[in-house]
Amino acid sequence: MNFNPGFYATTRNKSLKANILKVYDEIKDEYMKLNRFMIAAPKSGSGKTMITCALLQLLKDSGKNVLSYKCGPDYIDPMFHKKVLGVPSKNLDTFFTDEKTTVQLFLDERADDDFAVLEGVMGLYDGLGGIYEQGSSYHLAKVTQTPIILVVDAKGMGKSVLALIAGFLQYDTHHLIKGVLLNRMSKGYYDIIKPLIEKELFVKVVGYFPEQKDIGLSSRHLGLVMPDELSDIKKQLNETADRLKKTIDMDLFIDIAEAADEIGDSENADVYNEKNIGNCDQNEFSQNKAINTVNIAVAMDEAFCFYYEDNLRLLEKCGAQLLYFSPLYDTKLPKDCDAMLLGGGYPELYAKKLSKNVSMLNAIKKAFRAGMPTVAECGGFMYLHTYIHNICDDTDEQNKADEQNKADTQYNTDTQNDVSVSQLVGALDGGCHFKGKLVRFGYIELAEKHSNFLPPNEKIKAHEFHYYDSTDNGADCIATKPATGRSYDCVISHDNYWLGFPHLYYPSNPHFAESLVRKAYEYRRNKNGKLL
Repeated sequence: MNFNPGFYATTRNKSLKANILKVYDEIKDEYMKLNRFMIAAPKSGSGKTMITCALLQLLKDSGKNVLSYKCGPDYIDPMFHKKVLGVPSKNLDTFFTDEKTTVQLFLDERADDDFAVLEGVMGLYDGLGGIYEQGSSYHLAKVTQTPIILVVDAKGMGKSVLALIAGFLQYDTHHLIKGVLLNRMSKGYYDIIKPLIEKELFVKVVGYFPEQKDIGLSSRHLGLVMPDELSDIKKQLNETADRLKKTIDMDLFIDIAEAADEIGDSENADVYNEKNIGNCDQNEFSQNKAINTVNIAVAMDEAFCFYYEDNLRLLEKCGAQLLYFSPLYDTKLPKDCDAMLLGGGYPELYAKKLSKNVSMLNAIKKAFRAGMPTVAECGGFMYLHTYIHNICDDTDEQNKADEQNKADTQYNTDTQNDVSVSQLVGALDGGCHFKGKLVRFGYIELAEKHSNFLPPNEKIKAHEFHYYDSTDNGADCIATKPATGRSYDCVISHDNYWLGFPHLYYPSNPHFAESLVRKAYEYRRNKNGKLL
């Protein structure tokens, strides 16, 4: 919808003018003019994150109100976005949520004329199972009507880069690719290739970026290291932005963003309202949220930092106050907390330090055994075990894994004397072991065998990505791989806790967040012996 009431209101026909403005007033709140583009690529490793961060910095420096989004389940790329903007970046994933909810999440807390930059995931068309559109960058761009700027790693390519781009344009049935950026290309060759692309393929080339040998982001497993592990990350990002500014047409980026279509606001873009949360407005707790706010202790530090921003916001909308604490540095849980949320991260990198914070280990163990509602995902799940073989991925991963697997077969109960073992909370028997490869990876849907956090016959969507395995992964849920239909048991789920490797996405089933808040309320009420 492209409607300019100012233009039409200049008509001398007063009756027509009045009717036009009346119609505009009726529909203006249903649409939002959001300037936006997506940075996508033909494959992983093309430079999307560095270029996205540089563009965020340039837009921020120009005075734009910029927010960022990451396509897919990745936790780390949004951390880099936050380093630039100083505000959280959000995930958008068309596997996790249906199209309507995805748009709602995208538009939430946005205003007209904001700038939104979306960073794609993997290759542009790589979705669920690598073969379906759902969950792909392209599907997200289509759902949000977002123009795409394709970042092409052109190193080692000549005119063949045109064939690559032509294939992506031909596959773009919705004509969303509006620009191309040539990464790792010299200026001399860019001056030759750019006019060929624009003449033969009829797509704008927004610039190029020479290979940067002195700056770059390190990788761990299939993703980047976390930004706080890089001492000079701000310097690197600023330097990248300064260099990129010299080799791109920033005005063309802005033109593409401003030409994006308006988006229907889909019921005022509030995915968190009580109607969408389920029966929240009909339970005792939600009716008295202002009085009965519960406190959820959220582990947040270098070891535990994998959280979806929309998960945290949904808990708040259900009536929770989030109290952040550090298992690394604090000695006790926050005062008056009614539940614990132990998110993912890399506890293996900090296992020795975590094990030395005995006061915190004991505090968490005591709270857990007292029945405090607890959700622990991946790294948080590992933390609750009795021990962890803290072999991580600094060097020679596979050799370490081979040695570890040998050690696992010889493991005995005398872990205190094992220098490769770190003692952790001990709320769960057994431990976690590094396997040297992905144990499980990808999207899943989870259903409880017995209803504890979810209504009967309902599922919640999640993602797995872990190189460690537990001596007891649980068997209270059935995980199903949507791409293949394969299923397996996992998760330890009882009345007051949900523990396992899967990373949950609460907006895929807001009942989960509601359940955690309600359980926290019941815990507080029982602890105090009265209704607060």
